[in-house]
Amino acid sequence: MDNSTSYKTKQRDQILDCLIRNKDHHITADEIMSVLERDNTPVGRTTVYRYLDKLISQGSVRKFFIEGGKRACYQYMDQNEACSEHYHLKCVGCGQLFHLKCEYLDELDSHIIDHHSFKVDHSKTVLYGCCGDCAKKTGRNQK
Repeated sequence: MDNSTSYKTKQRDQILDCLIRNKDHHITADEIMSVLERDNTPVGRTTVYRYLDKLISQGSVRKFFIEGGKRACYQYMDQNEACSEHYHLKCVGCGQLFHLKCEYLDELDSHIIDHHSFKVDHSKTVLYGCCGDCAKKTGRNQK
């Protein structure tokens, strides 16, 4: 194996390791690059995006669109993760993305299917608002 192939494989391993270490969080491509730079293992933007696209097509990584579809964040998916089966909440204050597993919303899904013949794609469904912590900081009432 030549050095260029070995180097690209090493970079991919570093990107995947970063995603796995942050699997409980949603991370942007810029954040991946920053983490790798802090670890003294910088990887170029093009390499990060190309490998993210490959991981998405393999089903290893989930892509979530944020800020009106202009930016995206990514999350490594464990084999048992069923992220396409629940809604997501995005805090406009801190940017955190929450996975929401809720029986009430399961009923909403059933209603939408039964009464409107429409299946919601949860991987693209994000409800925007303000999380409890940000609401406290800004003095906003949650109800």
